[in-house]
Amino acid sequence: MFNRKLLRGTSLLLAASMLIMTGCEQQISATESSESESEIIVTTAPETESVEMVAALGINSNILPSIAGVTVDDSAEELAPVNLTVGVINSVVKDLQQRLMDLGYMDPDEPTTYYGDATSLAVQYFQRQAGMGMDGICGVGTWDAIMSESAPHYALKLGFQGNDVTHAQYRLYNLGYLYNGSDINGTYDETTMNAVKKLQETNGLTPDGIYGTSTYNLLYSDEVKANVVALGEHSDLVKKYQQVLINLGYLEGEADGNFGLGTQNAIKAFQSRNDQVVDGYLGPDTRTALDSPNAIPFAMRLGEQSDSVKDLQQYLVKYGYLSSDKATGYFGELTKSAVANFQRRNGLTADGLAGAKTISLLHSGNAKKNTTTSSSGSSSSSSSANAAASAAANAAANAGTPAVSIPSTAAVGTGGETVSGSAAALIAIAASKIGCPYVWGAKGPNSFDCSGFVYWCLNQAGVGISYMTSSGWRNPGRFKRVSYNELQAGDIIVVSGHVGIVAGGGTIIDASSSNGRVVHRSLGSWWANHFIVGWRIFS
Repeated sequence: MFNRKLLRGTSLLLAASMLIMTGCEQQISATESSESESEIIVTTAPETESVEMVAALGINSNILPSIAGVTVDDSAEELAPVNLTVGVINSVVKDLQQRLMDLGYMDPDEPTTYYGDATSLAVQYFQRQAGMGMDGICGVGTWDAIMSESAPHYALKLGFQGNDVTHAQYRLYNLGYLYNGSDINGTYDETTMNAVKKLQETNGLTPDGIYGTSTYNLLYSDEVKANVVALGEHSDLVKKYQQVLINLGYLEGEADGNFGLGTQNAIKAFQSRNDQVVDGYLGPDTRTALDSPNAIPFAMRLGEQSDSVKDLQQYLVKYGYLSSDKATGYFGELTKSAVANFQRRNGLTADGLAGAKTISLLHSGNAKKNTTTSSSGSSSSSSSANAAASAAANAAANAGTPAVSIPSTAAVGTGGETVSGSAAALIAIAASKIGCPYVWGAKGPNSFDCSGFVYWCLNQAGVGISYMTSSGWRNPGRFKRVSYNELQAGDIIVVSGHVGIVAGGGTIIDASSSNGRVVHRSLGSWWANHFIVGWRIFS
């Protein structure tokens, strides 16, 4: 049993905390933003507990303000009621969340004292696993079961129902282990269990049909073997989609029906630009996206790194739009600005994306040269920053939140670092979603999980990237790796099981399972202790 006592007047803290949330705060349920009781459960603690929240962004302030602390006095505590429910602020919630994370019912995150909807859902999943009533309330019986040494780890078994089942079925369907869309029904039935067994057998796992942590990680890994049209096959279906990829600019040559490495790479490139999990397979979602009249054609873009980018840059150098030392193979802001200038000068749409028309004109020998005095791209850096700021404002406006004025460079927090216009835009976009609810597997625009949040924000900021889980972020293969001490505003931080956007001044914006929403908080010791890698998106 745990020792719990009562703190009087804590409802004032909760109300004050919720008042300063921004973005999607109106979407949080009433049970999370107020308390019907005048007393809230807390544990005995010898020191004061600091609850850190962030005020709204000011129009003329730094990109993000300093964190405002609210201090709680634990001096008047008594024994508390036995049930932990949504809305409770209680130091034992930290222990509960950590245990749920260890058992696989919550995504790994920095534990908090807040018992929100995400914590309640994790408790429900545990109760389902343990054969208890699924009310999401952590009473004495549920607490003891969770804390028991024999507590079951998360797994999907025959007869289970829930959104987590639906997510698993959807991925199994796209990998070809479930054959019909109607199999995605939210129930872990015989069909789903057999699909999991086949997945496990094909990929070297014990084929027990139990969907646990290792099977979940496999589903979204780069190593997963699919049961759909893939490398080495030869068919008319392959030929059909090769022709589509050729028409969209992802593949060169003629369609021959042979699924080789070139076809696989073309599919990956298509998936990364069309909101797909990048696995190189011709699964149902990918085929649907290829058949769509809204399929996005090939174009090199911000954040890419490849030999094709280097070839593009060398042509931009040839025509005077980029200095030779910038032809590094990385498509950064200067390259985007140089492409936009080339397009503008040559009568093309100046979007900074190197698509088929732009590349064809560069290779034609008939392109107009740059006549400005500078070829480094710096002459257009302000326009690039303005475009980034405009993108941030548009994203905030589309989200129903006030636009934020972003200078081309701005000091962030107390660290004194400066950020580019694109990094500033990314931070502003992320900040516009503070308060939006955390929902496992959600990719926006108004609810997110941690990787879905990073995915959505980067795409809104013009960095085209596919959806990846936190494990996928360990090695995305296209950004500059940085250490914890090198992190700066606009970088992506990856910790064990979690990912977020560095906001500068020693802070981060992330979709937090433990807080149950998108938050802006300090990068404390927890982040340093669990750090895996950082990625520099904007050089």
